Amino acid sequence: MTGRYLENHFTPQVLEVQKHYYGRSQKITPQPERDLLTEEEVAFIAQRDSFYMGTVASNGWPYLQHRGGSRGFLKVIEPNVLAFPDYRGNRQLLSTGNIASNNRVALFLIDYPRRERLKLMGYARVVDVKDAPELAAQVTEPGMQESVERIFRLEVISYNWNCSQYITPRFTEEEVRETTKPLLERIAKLEAELNKR
Repeated sequence: MTGRYLENHFTPQVLEVQKHYYGRSQKITPQPERDLLTEEEVAFIAQRDSFYMGTVASNGWPYLQHRGGSRGFLKVIEPNVLAFPDYRGNRQLLSTGNIASNNRVALFLIDYPRRERLKLMGYARVVDVKDAPELAAQVTEPGMQESVERIFRLEVISYNWNCSQYITPRFTEEEVRETTKPLLERIAKLEAELNKR
């Protein structure tokens, strides 16, 4: 667990319940202002085609939303700054409204086949496309420009790689297709040989 992530999440209440259940709690030392993303995190982010984003409503209730797109739609646009397009949708704007009152967000990115997950936390800002056309062009895939209404820009403060113990492996259609391709080719070849007899 990176230092800033640990310091932000191990609140006095968390330390107290650690002590209650395990007889001791983690030792927290002062940490830098932010944990810098390394090449490993940047590469992991670039391979994701979805993630979950948590925000908090003004009434204190958490809200969790799935975000998806083509692989790499969540982009590292500056050191420790991410951005992704917000496409036209159901017009509820829950995340957008929540960020207007509390800009703290958490992202949860999972690579199911490899059983790896990365948690990010930071500050978000929602930018209208008309106010930032260069940013919109930078994060929007070709052919989707007309569908983008806003850009979410996130300043990452800390991150944590999580234990893989309880991640159930899941595979995308593309991954299944790629894995089974040699088998299907072999079956087709064998069937063709049988048909010649």
